[in-house]
Amino acid sequence: MGFAEPPPAKNRSEARERLFAAASRLFYAEGINSVGIERIIKEGQVTLATFYRHFPSKLDLVVAYLHGAHDHICRARPEQVETLQGRDLVCAVGDDVTSRILQAAFRGCAFLNAVSEFEDPQSPVRLVVAEHRQWYYQLLRRAFEDAGHQLPANAARHFVTLRDGAMSAAYLDTPTTAIRTFARGVDRLIRAIDTSPEQRTREHQVDGSSADARRP
Repeated sequence: MGFAEPPPAKNRSEARERLFAAASRLFYAEGINSVGIERIIKEGQVTLATFYRHFPSKLDLVVAYLHGAHDHICRARPEQVETLQGRDLVCAVGDDVTSRILQAAFRGCAFLNAVSEFEDPQSPVRLVVAEHRQWYYQLLRRAFEDAGHQLPANAARHFVTLRDGAMSAAYLDTPTTAIRTFARGVDRLIRAIDTSPEQRTREHQVDGSSADARRP
């Protein structure tokens, strides 16, 4: 996903907008810990006093950045959530992942990038990321449930794992391969909607046997 735009807020000053936009751009492009406050205020064309007037600390700014990234995703698909459901919504979310990978200056998932820099599981950064991921998972779980999938929670977790892998692989390797692999995985999840758990188990066993047979 690309860096977030500032979330809407009442009485937001232009200085805060510049500060937030600069920080969001730098955090996504260069990493959170590698960007200092002095760099942010320089890019945002604000003073240090203005920075602390809006954000008591850099950590507060990082949390705001991640909330903004979440809001950006939510604003990108309100019509999909309202008008699509079931497998159509799953397909739309999959298309959204692909479109984000193809964006200019793509640098992976902002949330996965953030947690890689904060090891403490109780860090405010980790908690915001966990909240976002839970929202994303529930969106998919409801979509698979509406589609009639007999194991919607499993399907949603599978989708999230595919998405995480695609985001990381597209940045580390080549977007084309990551997108193609992700699309195959999502297609299989969608086709599984009309398949019973017993049939899926047999298919996995067959696929596993085929893979073993291909190994040297």
